Amino acid sequence: MEKLLEMAKKVCDQAEIYYNEPNSSEVIFQKGELHDIESQLQSGMALRIIKDGKLGFSYTKNLIDREEFLQNALDSLKGGVKAEYSFPLTKDLPKLSTYNPRIEEVSSSKMVDECQKIADAILAKTNAELEIVGYKEINNIKILNSIGTDLQGKSGTNGYWINVIYPGGGAGLERVYDEKTPFSLSQDEVSKLIELYNKSSKEVNIQSGKMKVLYMPGSMYTLLWRLSSGTNAQSIFEDVSPIKKDIGKKIVSELITFYDDPLDDSVTGARSFDDEGVQTKRMNIIEKGVLRSFFYDLNYGKKLGVQSTGHGYRSSMWGGDPITMTPSPHLGHPRFELGNKSFEELVAMMDTGIILDGVMGAHSGNIPNGDYSVGVSPGLYVEKGEIVGRVKDVMVAGNVYDTLKKVIAIENKLHSCWGGIMPAILCNDISVSAK
Repeated sequence: MEKLLEMAKKVCDQAEIYYNEPNSSEVIFQKGELHDIESQLQSGMALRIIKDGKLGFSYTKNLIDREEFLQNALDSLKGGVKAEYSFPLTKDLPKLSTYNPRIEEVSSSKMVDECQKIADAILAKTNAELEIVGYKEINNIKILNSIGTDLQGKSGTNGYWINVIYPGGGAGLERVYDEKTPFSLSQDEVSKLIELYNKSSKEVNIQSGKMKVLYMPGSMYTLLWRLSSGTNAQSIFEDVSPIKKDIGKKIVSELITFYDDPLDDSVTGARSFDDEGVQTKRMNIIEKGVLRSFFYDLNYGKKLGVQSTGHGYRSSMWGGDPITMTPSPHLGHPRFELGNKSFEELVAMMDTGIILDGVMGAHSGNIPNGDYSVGVSPGLYVEKGEIVGRVKDVMVAGNVYDTLKKVIAIENKLHSCWGGIMPAILCNDISVSAK
């Protein structure tokens, strides 16, 4: 990397090299039996250069010829993409305990044993069509730039993705148990999942109308995508955010504090720098219902006349391979602040309503405007504070800013889920349509 950087410095104004080396393995169970074992070790390198105010970019998964790799980046300058920003000089970052060396001791055979125990426990007490994936991933990242930044980080995680599927329907109770300490999933968590499945196994029919909806962590990306879009610097620059002029204004319930916390190393994936080498920090985006800040990368920060907030990541709303992408504004560690109710207390607060455990079609609706219309997958029906079954062919629709004005209470526990670590949020007066 150092030799390539020296070569790049001779032919351009600024250069940055991003190196990523993920090492992952999975064991896959279907219907209680081992179905497959997969492992993957790959590395890649991406080069960004700035010359005469233009951006050049190239990437490779197999660096053989440095001169050719650099020339590819130089050739891409002809695209004329403007780069009016400068790469940062970043030093003296906070030390995070984000890597547990014990993860290196996690073998595929041990993951098979643990997944089998979980499968046996669930299948002994349910009629579910069960899927379990046990996983571990170790990731090394290094960033060098021509300004003098030289950063590296190592992270690791393992855990389980469990889907307890209702027979014949395809929908199931999906849970992600991301573990910093290997094999720490408790029997109590598994028992709660079994209990929830059995309570909701009966199909029930409901009438359309407005009712309480409990947004579970597994469905929270429906709201998260729209909040991220509205507070993203790119949306502000392109004038597509409906809250562009609302800094300092109350836009949702005062129960809502929405923030990004990359420095929380009590969980997996903490980062002290983003994918551009900018130092990260905890940042409130919405504080007690009041919009406090948008989030920026180097590019859109410069376009809008502010500093990057450390949110330049090689990712997107739909994920993606970081090596092949240039950084853009992205929330890497979003959270809602905890409330004071347990899941059981939230359910007891529902006279009539839906527990939105998962969704189909989270992309449906006008995401920049905050609109959504999703199919429940699954949705659990509640009457008089008790789960009485599950519904089919039901839609939940709304606008994220309107929905979050109707918050009644928030769970007192965070759960790993797609897109972040979230509590369940109970809202009132939400539109539910039944077939």
